Amino acid sequence: MPKPSYIVTPVTESQIQAAVICSRASRLQIRVRCGGHDYEGLSYSSKVPFVLIDMINLRSIKIDTENRVAWVQGGVLLGNLSYQIAKISPNLAFPSGLCPTVGVGGHFSGGGYGTLFRKYGLAADNVLDARIVNVNGQVLDRKSMGEDLFWAIRGGGAASFGVITSWKIKLVEVPDIVTVFTINRTLEQNATDLVHRWQQIAYKFDRDLFVRILITRVNSTVQAAFNSVFLGKIDKLVPLMQESFPELGLVREDCMERKWIEAILYFSDLPFGSSLDDLTKRNPNPRTYYKAKSDFVTDPIPKFALEKLWEFFKEDEAKDAQLIFAPYGGRMSEISESEIPYPHRSGILYEIQHLVYWDKEGNEESEKYINWIRRLYKYITPFVSKNPRAAYLNYRDLDLGINNIEGNTSYAQASVWGNKYFKNNFKRLVQVKTKVDPSNFFRNEQSIPIYLS
Repeated sequence: MPKPSYIVTPVTESQIQAAVICSRASRLQIRVRCGGHDYEGLSYSSKVPFVLIDMINLRSIKIDTENRVAWVQGGVLLGNLSYQIAKISPNLAFPSGLCPTVGVGGHFSGGGYGTLFRKYGLAADNVLDARIVNVNGQVLDRKSMGEDLFWAIRGGGAASFGVITSWKIKLVEVPDIVTVFTINRTLEQNATDLVHRWQQIAYKFDRDLFVRILITRVNSTVQAAFNSVFLGKIDKLVPLMQESFPELGLVREDCMERKWIEAILYFSDLPFGSSLDDLTKRNPNPRTYYKAKSDFVTDPIPKFALEKLWEFFKEDEAKDAQLIFAPYGGRMSEISESEIPYPHRSGILYEIQHLVYWDKEGNEESEKYINWIRRLYKYITPFVSKNPRAAYLNYRDLDLGINNIEGNTSYAQASVWGNKYFKNNFKRLVQVKTKVDPSNFFRNEQSIPIYLS
């Protein structure tokens, strides 16, 4: 793992300004680490000499309940953000992701979806303002940076444009009580038919209802876990599910009523028995190695193709593998593809996150598991989005293509991966990048390139 030449842990904006100016003068690249969750490690590693700006000390959260807004510094983690909002008001929330140790900086700037996105859109859809240190070391807000740059940092990956020191976000309403459930079904319990049916209906569910599917291997079979939160009580959920998805057979006994913050803990990847206070901790899960990929589905995958997909889970490398199907529709279908750089909107039934984990170190061990997920990804090609085969920036995947390590990268070369993440918005992102960072100082293996004259 390449190590940084220097690690800067700023406590003020001015220290970030100094770090940017000094790094440029010293011809060192910059990496900005908020939560450290970049799937390919681009927020904390580089193949060329670099400075790591670690935002760990910038963790202030200022909540204005009257106006339902908050200012959140760049080093805040999602779990602590949810915890602090709930502490002040149990009826306010922010539509962000499920993993509590993810940092807001990468999450917001790449789009950011969670259990509320069918009702309120992405995290990036609910950003109202931001403060950014640009390539010249200036601090700009929405007014002084201009609408083009403000557009770009909400879904286009802020690391290509500068260092975000804080975000102003719009808080949304949640009820006093929500309902959660998880129903597990194996292949022997009709899982294939249920998954096939879910594909056709989940995107049309009431937008207060979020039902995702987790596909894993359990013992010697494949299990589909239908994992849900509903913004309301059991009495309303059960008849709604009987009307919307009767095949699942939900009954009252499957359901649990919780406060919103308790539902966040329920959906988190924290160990069983964790407390609400654990949402505020930075301690990561025990170290494992993993590779992830993403897809978007626009037509239901046929049943025969699902059955063949399950075959991959019988292989040794799939012991700890997982597919996560997250339903779209609702508010996501109403927002234009060009509203922000994140383009995956109307017409998407659901998103797939492909994940494989392993424990042993070493390239030989890694290659076994990475080859497994690449084979699965290749198999599913005919059944997912096309022209381009879309991908989600926050599930970064260098298999899609990379920039030149030395020197600049052409628009055509970067389009190979850029169009997958951003579709038609990639061109505008390149225009903004060329205008605000013409020397291409803020760069990495998948940063937005500049137009080459």
